[in-house]
Amino acid sequence: MSQDCCTRGGNVMILACSGGSNVGQLSNQAAVELTREGFGKMFCLAGVGGHLSGFVQSAKDILQMVAIDGCSVGCAKAILEHAAVPIKSYLVVTDLGIEKDHNLDLKKDEIQKVKEAVKDACNREQPGPPKAVTGAGGCCG
Repeated sequence: MSQDCCTRGGNVMILACSGGSNVGQLSNQAAVELTREGFGKMFCLAGVGGHLSGFVQSAKDILQMVAIDGCSVGCAKAILEHAAVPIKSYLVVTDLGIEKDHNLDLKKDEIQKVKEAVKDACNREQPGPPKAVTGAGGCCG
C-alpha cells in the first residue's frame, strides 16, 4: 500500500455527511470539490460507521481531519464518537445560515460557503507534520 495513502493531494482527511437533504449533499459536494482541488482527501465515513478496522484505525491515526455534518442531527459526529475516533475539526452546515430542505438542486454559492468554512476550521487547528496512514485494509475508502 502506498505510503501517501491518506495524504496524497493534501493532509486533511475529510469525513462528510451525505444525508438526503440539501445540507447533507452540500457537505458531500464540498468534500468532493476540496479533494479535487487538492485541499484534502475524502474518506469513507460509512467504513468507519461499519467499524471496518482499517477505516477506523486510519481515522484514529490521521493528524488533521475535519468532519462535516449537514444538520444538528449530527450523524457524522455520532459515527465518529461511536467508533471512538477523536474529532479534530467539526462543522455543521446549518450553523452557516443555510436552511435545511429537501431540494437537491445545490447552489454554487452555498457549496463555496461550506468549502470556506472547512478551510477555516482546519486553519484554526495546529497539527503536527502530515502522517501517511497505512493499515490492514481500507485506506481512504
